Amino acid sequence: MERTLVLLKPDAVQRRLSGSILTRFEQKGLKIVGMKLVQASPELAAKHYDVHKERPFFGSLVSFLSGGPTVALALEGREAVATVRGMIGATDGTKASPGTIRGDHGLSVQNNLIHGSDSVDNAHLELALWFCPNELVSWTPVDQSWIG
Repeated sequence: MERTLVLLKPDAVQRRLSGSILTRFEQKGLKIVGMKLVQASPELAAKHYDVHKERPFFGSLVSFLSGGPTVALALEGREAVATVRGMIGATDGTKASPGTIRGDHGLSVQNNLIHGSDSVDNAHLELALWFCPNELVSWTPVDQSWIG
């Protein structure tokens, strides 16, 4: 089983979409192994977006992510990284396919509601950035044998 980081960014929280987005992941069969509401510091946001630090939009990414509450999720499941990325949709909500989270709710490129790790390796790094090891829970759902 893989684990991945999902961030419901400040625009998702402010628009009161957190519950409906979380429901989609649970209904898909992904398991919540960590969840918290955080106000990201500019330092945490900068570490999260470190891959973009040389790009002109880096500052606006950091400001946006640290500008309001964020729901940090650790999800677990079979091929969790690819599954979540498929459910999220293209970065630009106006170009994301209907049925994806961004396709159904996204309005722009930067304010795109959600982040999901883009690889298993990055998921490990990002989970360690947002969660302490003792904040992640291992458990087995009663229907595990039915969903994989």
